[in-house]
Amino acid sequence: MGRSEPQPELDLEDINATLVDQGARERIAWAVQQFGQRLVMSSSFGAHSAVMLHLVSEVAPKTPVIVIDTGYLFPETYTFMQALSERLTIQMHVYNPAMSAARQEALYGKLWEQGEEGVQRYLQLNKVEPMQRALEELQAQAWLSGLRHHQNEHRNNLRPVELQDGRYKIHPILQWSEEEVERYIQDHELPFHPLYAQGYRSVGDWHSTLPTVAGQDPREGRILGKNNECGLHL
Repeated sequence: MGRSEPQPELDLEDINATLVDQGARERIAWAVQQFGQRLVMSSSFGAHSAVMLHLVSEVAPKTPVIVIDTGYLFPETYTFMQALSERLTIQMHVYNPAMSAARQEALYGKLWEQGEEGVQRYLQLNKVEPMQRALEELQAQAWLSGLRHHQNEHRNNLRPVELQDGRYKIHPILQWSEEEVERYIQDHELPFHPLYAQGYRSVGDWHSTLPTVAGQDPREGRILGKNNECGLHL
C-alpha cells in the first residue's frame, strides 16, 4: 500500500517552535486550518480517550475518528465506544483487520504468545494494516493523536507535530500529565473507561492488558511487545 505524500511541505522546526507553547485547542485549530478535510483522528477508546474525543468534538466535530477494532477488545470497550459516540458529536469510522481473529488463530495460533516475532506479526495484521487502510481510504494528510510524553520512552521524545510515513501527526495533549487528564475528565463530567475503576489505567486488547496499582506506570499494564507500544505510532 503506497504512502501518501503530505501537501504542502511544512517546516516542522518552525511549526513546533510556534505550537510548543500553544494549548490543545489551539493545536487542533491549527491542524484544521492547515489540513481541512484531509485531517483525521485516531482513538482507542481507552482509559482516558474521552479527553481527545471531547476536544475534537468541540473544536473540529467534522473530523473522521478512526477506531481499529482488532477483534480482541474488551466487551467494556465496545459499550464505552457506543455510549461516548452517542454523547459526543463525532464521526466514527471503525476498521477491522482483513483477516478475522478466528481465522488468524486457526492458521497461526495465538500470535501474541509467540515471542517478539509473533507480537510484531500480530500488530501488523490487527493494527498497522487496518490503520494504513483507513488513512488511505480517508485520504488523510494529517492525523490527530492523544499520545503523551510520560507514556513511554518513544513518546517522551515526540514534538507537537511530527512526520510519520508521509503524513503529519499532531499531538494536542502531548505535555499533559496524568493529573491534568483526570482533572479535564472531571471538570467536563466525562466518563472514564468502565475498567478504569478496576485498575486498568491503560486499556488495549483483553489478552495483553493488565491492571496496575498505585506507583506503577499505567503503560506497565500493556504487555504486548517489548516497547509497550501498540505498533501504530512507530
